[in-house]
Amino acid sequence: MFLCEILCLPFARKRFFMYNTEYNSIEMRERGDAYMSDLDYLYDSSEDTTTRFVCFVGESMRRFDLAITNTNRFFGKKLVTDLQSGRTAVIGPDDLEEEGYLEHVYKITEEEAVELTNFLSQVVGVINFTDI
Repeated sequence: MFLCEILCLPFARKRFFMYNTEYNSIEMRERGDAYMSDLDYLYDSSEDTTTRFVCFVGESMRRFDLAITNTNRFFGKKLVTDLQSGRTAVIGPDDLEEEGYLEHVYKITEEEAVELTNFLSQVVGVINFTDI
């Protein structure tokens, strides 16, 4: 079953058009309808992961408490959680090169982002494409 979501104006109600491959039909549903409680899972799986917990303080005197999770998902990128703020991002080497990315995701200053980038560049490593 395929899902397509559109925003219908002027009422700003979200409507979902579902293509049911089993019956070769299209169904329209609206958010809040009683039959929307049926969930169409895109995926539901479990896997063993490894998590590294790291705490460090840089020259800015900002303490970073991080949980860095390795998983087979996200094309080899790491799942990095700031345990103080609860903010999480999927980070790879390309994300570290993007200007302003860490500042935006973790709501930190430019100076703090430089310290975090220096640390994460040692941790993140090269991306491995496991889906190919």
